[in-house]
Amino acid sequence: MGDFRRRSVSVSEAAGGDPVVSVVPCREEEDEEDVEAVVLVRQAGEVEASGVTENGDGGDGTRRSQPSRPVGSPRRIFSLSCCCGEEEDAERQAEEEEEAEKKPACPGLGLLYSLLASVFFSVAALLVKKIEGVHAVEISAIRCLFQMLFVIPPMIYYKTGFLGPRGMRVYLFLRGVLGSSAMILLYYAVFQMPLADATVIMFSNPVFTALLAWVFLKERCTIWDVIFTVFTLTGVILIARPPFMFGRELSGIEGEYTNHIKGTVAAFSGAIGAACTMVILRKMGKNVHYCLSVWYYATLGLIECVVALFVMDEWTMPSCGWDRWTLISIGLLGIVGQIFLTKALQIEKAGPVALMRTMDVVLAFVLQFLFLNRKPTWWSVGGALCVISSTSGVALRKWYNSTRQKT
Repeated sequence: MGDFRRRSVSVSEAAGGDPVVSVVPCREEEDEEDVEAVVLVRQAGEVEASGVTENGDGGDGTRRSQPSRPVGSPRRIFSLSCCCGEEEDAERQAEEEEEAEKKPACPGLGLLYSLLASVFFSVAALLVKKIEGVHAVEISAIRCLFQMLFVIPPMIYYKTGFLGPRGMRVYLFLRGVLGSSAMILLYYAVFQMPLADATVIMFSNPVFTALLAWVFLKERCTIWDVIFTVFTLTGVILIARPPFMFGRELSGIEGEYTNHIKGTVAAFSGAIGAACTMVILRKMGKNVHYCLSVWYYATLGLIECVVALFVMDEWTMPSCGWDRWTLISIGLLGIVGQIFLTKALQIEKAGPVALMRTMDVVLAFVLQFLFLNRKPTWWSVGGALCVISSTSGVALRKWYNSTRQKT
């Protein structure tokens, strides 16, 4: 309570003639100011509380609320007030510090992490395009191997185990198979068609995620989801440019048109696989540690890649030292990109992060022009705009709905 040098005592008459004794301890530095007293009313074994305002100079006290009682029943009222605000100040300061800890140090830090993730993923895709003599499945195997090595230490630290909860193992298995298949298909598409076109088609997965969530998770599907899906399919058609719609003489195709179609099918299938992975992750929710999800993704992906390489007899070791370092760089860039994306989702809402991820498409066009000396066609630009519009619409709609529910 502190060192109290003097006390202010006042006696007044309450209704019914009962004496009211008010004792107000005050510090020496406080002047004759009004203080708030706490009145403890004892009546028939029951304690009630009401506010009494005391003047520091010992004036009459005014009782704010009178409890009803029978006339003539004895009652004594004692008022004790302590003029100390240290506890309230400490509590207020603790609340402010707690709120400051919840907010990121920089308001746009989550968006910065998302942008960095886009940069690392785009550079990794560029290196996949630049490397020669190595199959896409082998590149995927190298990336899965690096992810396994990096995820084991945190799994041991958090004591998550390597199998996961018994009821979630089926979902973890499907997440690993579908997620790794989507990665393999993306790398294969990058080999078969222009980098920007493969990235645009692969980036259409948020739209399919909304549709699959409506089918399997019974989430609400609106007319906007249908419109966004139509826009996405239009963008894919503009990029693929099938001969029965655009004729057989096509400009801006990289290599043979057969390879272009193969790349389009692979990228589209990869987008569906990525959408299925997102639905499975939503189904698992927070019941499974994220390290287990990455572990299944890397382990099953590595097994899948090794089996496919032996079946196709495509396992080769790059003879050039530059290609070997490129393979290692692809694995490291994928891991760093995943770390930044995870950090972005931890401190920022999913809507802004999804919008920032549209930079993947922009970076793909820029890197393709700068390092591959390839100008995009107007068909590719139009398809990219359709896909970006649909994915941005999905992200903005989710962001708006989540904000409206909180308010």
